[in-house]
Parts: sequence; structure tokens; C-alpha cells
Amino acid sequence: MITSLQNPKVKQWLKLHKRKGRKQSGMFLVEGFHLVEEAVQSNWEIDDIIVEEGIDCPDWCRAFMPVLVNNKVMQQITRTESPQGIAAVVKMTEPKVGVRDKILIIDSIQDPGNLGTMIRTADAAGFDMVVLGEGTVDVYNDKVVRATQGSLFHVPIVHAILTSMIPVLQTEGVVVWASALADAIPFHQAKAGDKAALVIGNEGAGIDDAIIALADQTVNIPIYGQAESLNASVAAGILMYSLIR
Repeated sequence: MITSLQNPKVKQWLKLHKRKGRKQSGMFLVEGFHLVEEAVQSNWEIDDIIVEEGIDCPDWCRAFMPVLVNNKVMQQITRTESPQGIAAVVKMTEPKVGVRDKILIIDSIQDPGNLGTMIRTADAAGFDMVVLGEGTVDVYNDKVVRATQGSLFHVPIVHAILTSMIPVLQTEGVVVWASALADAIPFHQAKAGDKAALVIGNEGAGIDDAIIALADQTVNIPIYGQAESLNASVAAGILMYSLIR
């Protein structure tokens, strides 16, 4: 059992709390029984499963020869207020992208909860891919991972320069919607074919003008009350489901 924070393994795990450490190692941390099991069942490569002493390890976890740690170590490597006593170090995976009929494109979303919720909703709505543009929060940030509730392991997520990728998608017959408040039509009046992509922009600044200029259609969600706007992830959910109607 590992009991010291000076243990080399613990030092490596702690580096995964930073984006730089994740990038250098190609690994990230997940915690909690549900997320660890989702990673295992989705066949992502597991480097370590970490279990706190006194916690019953499920049958699926025993095959990995889990590393046993004490409470002090577990408290340091986890980020939730009430850790469940299990975590895993998972290898980042280059996604296999097949059919691309429904695509969510993210431009500079900064809030981890928003990004995680959008990925989770894209999974629920049956989207085939999520594309992250430059300036977007790290998808392996612990708050993003938790907010996805395991959908991170189900939907292919790629990084791209959006102004380069969108024209490529359009040559493949993908109709691109951009969500914006100005110079837009209500989403229920817009048309999209079997292949469609939705662009959601930064919480405050919206979508970059150069990306809006590439879109086939700019759409908005009518506001019937006095709210100025909708939360970005809520808006994304409404528009994603409208694209699969």
C-alpha cells in the first residue's frame, strides 16, 4: 500500500491535475466508480486503477491489479469533496471517426461544466462527433470529465482549426448551422439535411466572425421572457435535438 505523497507514482498522478502534465504524459485522471467503470467498459487503455484501503473493489477492477493507497494519498489525487475511494489513470485515445452525419462544433467554450454537459448531450442526442476549436477548455480537465458522466468515452472528440475544417465538412454535404443572436433566423424555421453540424460559441463573445461567415445558416433560439440569453449548454441541447427531429 502506498502511504507517502513522496512516492514516485503519487508524484506522477499529481502532475495530471495540470494540463501540462496531462499533455506530457498522454494520461488523465478519472475518479468515482461510474466513470472508472465507463472507461474500462469502453476499452480505453487503463494505466493504473487506484483504490483506497477499506474500499471494496468490484469484480471488473480486480483484473487490473489495483494500486492500494491510504486515505491521505486518495484525498490528494482526487478533486471531489467526497471521494468514492477509487480513481484511474487513463491513456488519451485518438478517436476512430466513422460516419459523420451529426457533428457538434465548439468554438472557445471556457466553462468546464458547459463543455462536459455539451458532450453528454451530444452523446444522448446520437451525435457522431464533437470537434473542439482553439481556445476551448481542456477536455481532460477533471471538471469536464465529471460533467460528461462517461460520455467522454462514447463520442469521438477531435481538435481542429475550425476555419479549415468547416469547408471540408461542407464538401462532404454537411450543412453547418451557427448559433448567434444577430442576423439569424429562429431555429425552427431553418432547414438542414441528413448531414448537419452545429457550431456553439464562447459564453460571452459568441462564435468568431470568421466562422459565422462560413456557416450555411445562422440560427437563434427565440426568447419569449425577459432573459437576455440562454446558457450555452442549454442552447446547444435545444439545437442539437432540433437537428435530429
